Parts: sequence; structure tokens; C-alpha cells
Amino acid sequence: MQHKDLPPVRGGAKEAFEKLLGIIARLRAPGGCPWDREQSPESLRGDLIEETYECVEAIDGKEPGHIMEELGDLFLLVTMLSYMHEQDGAFTVADVLEGVCAKLVRRHPHVFGSVKVKDSAEVLDNWARIKVETEGRKPKDSVLDGVSRGLPPLDRAFKLQKKAARTGFDWPDFGGVSGKLEEELDEVREAAAARTLPALSGSGDAGQRPSARLEGELGDLLFSAVNICRFLGADPSVVLQRANVKFEKRFKHIEKRMKEKGTEMKKENLAVMDTFWEEAKKDAP
Repeated sequence: MQHKDLPPVRGGAKEAFEKLLGIIARLRAPGGCPWDREQSPESLRGDLIEETYECVEAIDGKEPGHIMEELGDLFLLVTMLSYMHEQDGAFTVADVLEGVCAKLVRRHPHVFGSVKVKDSAEVLDNWARIKVETEGRKPKDSVLDGVSRGLPPLDRAFKLQKKAARTGFDWPDFGGVSGKLEEELDEVREAAAARTLPALSGSGDAGQRPSARLEGELGDLLFSAVNICRFLGADPSVVLQRANVKFEKRFKHIEKRMKEKGTEMKKENLAVMDTFWEEAKKDAP
């Protein structure tokens, strides 16, 4: 798609993409790679999610080389998924690219047209209006209807809260949202104390599942924690991934030090493990 206001593509991006597409076509062709030929859009769904999170981790690490590599992996998957549908006759890779180009131009009339906007909030309002009035999308009965049910629960909670907050349904200050988290934690404590099943061991043993009430309260607690992230401008998936990385590094430090000390990793040696945990926190806060 040509547009008079578009700057020229530089740095050989066109040639590089054509090369990538050619490699993918070769891999999928008769006599190509058996593994690549066996793949389908369904088989690559998990890879798409995993590579997205790896790209997020690379961005957090602020290492250009790593970011470049992970973006390449995403380019590979998106291009291969598009090419698979081209092979099936559903649409072409060019259709995908032309479609997103047309959408970007159509939904940015303040850039490619004469529409004036004062801020990003007005941009989002125009975006939603264009989807209905120009693209013919059915108006939603609820602002929450636009949030995909296919999202992972953590991401869906975040997007549901963002949508609701845009209508004005939000806490007036941090005290309110943090107080709600404390309230939900108290309710978890009450539900845990009232449970009739054997006490949880903390190891996820079979036969010790929480009651329906406790599960409900735990869900409310997690939902409130996500809401605090949103209120403070943080993406819960991103901050949780960082916490995962931090925990992994610290736990591996414990394993290494316990091995050096010749001490077994078991509950009876928790005090020793705690000492090494504190040591790891100092080395990698």
C-alpha cells in the first residue's frame, strides 16, 4: 500500500523480509525440513506465547543483541503462521501486511488525515469510534466485551480492569486500592481458618485442595494484586516475570551453596537455606 506521507523504508528491511519469507517457504516445501512441514497454527500457539515472554524479558534486560534475537524469533513465528494460511488458501502473507497497514492508516486520521486530537485519550476514543463507524464492527453491549476470553487469566484481569477504569470506575487514590488488597487478604485468612479439609502442607500434596470458598477468596486476592499493578502503571505479567527471574536466581544460589556445604535440600534444613537466601538477596537484590 502506497501513501504519500509514508517515509521510505531504510536499512534493507524489504530485502531482509523477502529473504526470511523465502527461507520459510523452502522449509515448508516438499523436500524441506520434516519438523517445519509437520507444524500447524495450532502446534505453534504455545511457541508464540513463550517467545513473546522471552522478548519481554530481553527488553527488561536492555541488551540490544538479545532483544534483536528475540524479536527475530517473533518475526519467524508470525511470518510462518501467515505463510501456513497462505498455503491453505485462506489468505496470503501480503494480505496480512496490507491489512495491518490499511488499519494503521485508517485508525490514525490525526496523522494521515485532517482530524485534530489533543491527547492520547482522544486517540483511543477515535480508535474505538472508527472500529464501529468505519469498519462496521458491532458495538459492544459492554466495554468489557472487547477483552478476549482467550487471554491468560492474569492478562485478562489486567485488561478488564483497564477497560473499567476508563469509564471512571476506579479507586480515587492508592489508599483505596491497597486497602482492598488488605481486605481480601483478611478474607483469605478467614476462609483458610474455616476450612474442614486437612491443613495444607504447602507442597501441593494430592487430596489437600482448598475449598471452593478459599479458592474464591484467593482469586479475589490475586485480582486485587493485579489492580494495584494497574493503578501504579505496571503490567502485572511483566512484573511477575521479573519476580520469577529473581526467584530463580536466588533459589539456584541456595542450591549451589547447599551443595558446597554438603547439606541436603529438605525442610529440616530450612534455617540454613534461609541464610543462603538472604545471602543471595545481597548479591542480587
